[in-house]
Amino acid sequence: MKVRPLAVRGAFEFRAEVFPDDRGRFCTPYEAQAFHDDVGRLPFPVARTSFSTSRKGVVRGVHYSRAATAGEKYVFCPGGACLDLVVDVRVGSPTYGRWDCVTLGPDTGRALYLPKGVGHGFVALRDETVMCYQMSNAYVPEDELAVSVLDAELGLPIPSGIEPVLSERDRAATSLAAARSAGLLPGYEPVASAASSSSQNCLAQRR
Repeated sequence: MKVRPLAVRGAFEFRAEVFPDDRGRFCTPYEAQAFHDDVGRLPFPVARTSFSTSRKGVVRGVHYSRAATAGEKYVFCPGGACLDLVVDVRVGSPTYGRWDCVTLGPDTGRALYLPKGVGHGFVALRDETVMCYQMSNAYVPEDELAVSVLDAELGLPIPSGIEPVLSERDRAATSLAAARSAGLLPGYEPVASAASSSSQNCLAQRR
């Protein structure tokens, strides 16, 4: 398992080896020991596991939770492919307003860890894209909020040729600046061994 800090403080990419053969493939996208060794503490207790299925062009996010109920999140893509978006919406964070993105899919072996308060979204690059989420917090509908994935100031990298398919909730989402002015954003909570990379570029563009 290889681990890399993202441009958002406290968020990490985990990359496991993928073993393909004539039957298919095998991969272990989560290992507690790797989490402990590189994040610097024990893995969070999982309160719920959810998954979504999306057709190509669906864009979900940028979703986050109010400070009172914000939790940690571990995400991976066992089917299809997506461009995963990690956005720092935490007021007071050293990387506030920055983002990073990683291409996820069953062939990549990649998974992402997001600390409390960090925003998350993704762009489905194929039909039948499946996203799996392990989360430390209970679901409280009124505390689940969104910042617009199309916010021009954020400048998130929607791939060319993709006409975003958004839910009504995501179409109505406000900008990051407006959410901050309204007092809707969570605050920053430092975590042990948090780290950030030096640039705000997509992994797909760096490699």
